[in-house]
Amino acid sequence: MKKLNYIDLFAGAGGLSEGFVRAGFNPIAHVEMNKDACDTLKTRVAYHWLNENGKKEVYTNYLKSENKTKEEFWNEVPKEIISSVINTEISKETLSEIFKIIDSKLGKKKIDLIVGGPPCQAYSVAGRARKDMSNDPRNTLYLYYVEFLKKYQPNMFVFENVPGILSAKNGEYLEKIFESVREAGYELSLPNNKNRFLNAKDFGVLQDRKRVIIVGWKKELGLSYPNFETKENNFKILKDLFSDLKPLQNGKGTLNAVNYAKPTTEYLEQAKIRNGLDFVTQHIARPNNENDLEIYRIAVDEWNNGKRLNYAHLPERLIKHSNTKSFTNRFQVVNGQGISHTVVAHIAMDGHYYIHPDKKQNRSISVREAARIQSFPDDYFFEGSRTAAFKQIGNAVPPLMAEKIAEKIKEMI
Repeated sequence: MKKLNYIDLFAGAGGLSEGFVRAGFNPIAHVEMNKDACDTLKTRVAYHWLNENGKKEVYTNYLKSENKTKEEFWNEVPKEIISSVINTEISKETLSEIFKIIDSKLGKKKIDLIVGGPPCQAYSVAGRARKDMSNDPRNTLYLYYVEFLKKYQPNMFVFENVPGILSAKNGEYLEKIFESVREAGYELSLPNNKNRFLNAKDFGVLQDRKRVIIVGWKKELGLSYPNFETKENNFKILKDLFSDLKPLQNGKGTLNAVNYAKPTTEYLEQAKIRNGLDFVTQHIARPNNENDLEIYRIAVDEWNNGKRLNYAHLPERLIKHSNTKSFTNRFQVVNGQGISHTVVAHIAMDGHYYIHPDKKQNRSISVREAARIQSFPDDYFFEGSRTAAFKQIGNAVPPLMAEKIAEKIKEMI
């Protein structure tokens, strides 16, 4: 069966794309403006090429090597593989150049699918709380997405965003998106459930993560929104997701390869997180000051007694923020006996919202633990600094969720 070709717009670190590759789709191009995310994408497309061509050990050696640069690694694969990652902002000025690059990659092939979601700050509830978003240029990025639909005429598309898009400006933004897409010759739909969004936890991800997934198709195909089979999850973060990773103290760990501390688990196999390597990378925790560490211990004790920590109720000597009225949940423990709350990009700023549930370790979660909560496989390497890795992970679509979506889209096409 021929591979179906797709373009990933606003691709981030490639979580959505990873799911589509797993389902047998072929990426023609990834377009992303963030350099660190693009570097991660280049490393991942190189991995997939090496894997398909029986040269996976080249990638494994790169992960194990402490002195090989990413550029040296990228030189191990054909240039056209790396250049399929287009590091640029999508704008009126760059559109024709992006089209030109994609056309050169495409040759006589056809684009079957377009995936991606414009940056969502303009639609997020937190973003709207911070300032008036009505003039934010990110509000109209969907118009460029529509330009790609007009140009490449894929049979289908998948548009991902935050639930805030449903209510932004009383639904006005969403209405405009639907209007523009229909004018381009496509029909589209939200999930049929009462909330109109999907949750990653229903796709096997150990995280409560709500996302709006709009699916569209050419009008003449007469399709409808796919029916996703959701399943109950009985796996737990500590026992099933973190148990094979070496215990760490704050500020400790390494970006480099380290051995697993314990055998794999049923969940890690099932979710394809442990997938063949005998080591793990990026198991590194950020450093904390004594004040934060004491708050972390209190937060874990509270959590173990069935309560969330209220910042305003801390001993006065520990309170460093003048604001004790809002964001009183700024210190949160990851639920070790269940699934995690949503991992967001703010994890790049500090780890207070993602405290490790094991009080003995007394720290926030590591880069690798955050990646696992998002269902990234252990052989997925995030380029850039520790902060850059956290940001990429927080912004991503969980690959496990993306794979289930991709399988349905493949059936429909």
